[in-house]
Amino acid sequence: MNTKALVAEFVGTFALIFVGVGAIAADYLTGGKSGLVGIALAHGLTIAVMVSATGAISGGHLNPAVTIGALVGKKISATNAIGYIVAQCLGAIVAAWVVTLAIPGEVLDAVKMGTPALGSGITAGQALVAEIVLTFFLMFVVYGTAIDARSPKVGGLFIGLTVALDILMGGPISGAAMNPARHLGPALLGGGFDNISVYWIGPIVGAVLAAIVYTRILEQKT
Repeated sequence: MNTKALVAEFVGTFALIFVGVGAIAADYLTGGKSGLVGIALAHGLTIAVMVSATGAISGGHLNPAVTIGALVGKKISATNAIGYIVAQCLGAIVAAWVVTLAIPGEVLDAVKMGTPALGSGITAGQALVAEIVLTFFLMFVVYGTAIDARSPKVGGLFIGLTVALDILMGGPISGAAMNPARHLGPALLGGGFDNISVYWIGPIVGAVLAAIVYTRILEQKT
């Protein structure tokens, strides 16, 4: 197992959770001045720079669902996939803990640790569909801009933009996690595990569907 790749996945996922939760807390502290656009950009920009920084080392998955999607497409071994997922989840948990050292507890309590949650009036079923579709888009773009040998070498930018656009649509519906680790870290550190199945099943199903569509229909066979 490649230790450098595991460190890269840990650091990249740490950055996503630290900045993501921090951006939600910052929006609260500024009375909503950042808004949904600011939160979407914070997540998207973090993914863009961290996928670019870690892509050459680990592939820049930073998401258990993406790793599972890559596994389904036979782009990573099962052993390495397990290592990636463990590193990603640990990165998320440690980041959520460090956030508690940087931001006042009452602020984090007010935003429930920035944990993805169902929007007002949204059912778990509706949120599940949103997570499946949004993660499908994300995994599809990962394949098309980073995994496919024909892709331009700027995948990080487009993957980050996909995260941002997904949050702009899905943020008020499901929280637009698209990433089990994005839910796990904040939930474990105080956000709660309400509707946890939405944030594991949804992203994994979406990523697997995208992997199947891309590898069986669109990928160039060698």
